[in-house]
Amino acid sequence: MIFVKRNANGDVTAVSRGPVEGDGGEDWHPVSGAEPEVLAFSRAIVEAGNPMSPSDLGLVRVLEDLIDLLVDRAVIRFTDLPLPAQSKLLERRGSREAMQRSSLLEDDGVI
Repeated sequence: MIFVKRNANGDVTAVSRGPVEGDGGEDWHPVSGAEPEVLAFSRAIVEAGNPMSPSDLGLVRVLEDLIDLLVDRAVIRFTDLPLPAQSKLLERRGSREAMQRSSLLEDDGVI
């Protein structure tokens, strides 16, 4: 479960996997993690720490599509990939599908 902390205006100021001890746990509220303001906050944090982030995210999507293409053409089998890679790809696919269903990601699924 994801927890957020908000300021007086209701803006997300922190995101955590659980209430932070010693930080007035009553200020942390559970959320699904798919709320637009939570996603925007997370994106801003990632981009602030890594100037290559926008490029990296695009490249990750290219690699996902490349893997799907190789599997579809029977060049490789999905099960040939290491288990951590399989898990990460399935996790990302599920997250992307969930965001598309909630109209948070404007993506037709094709590059």
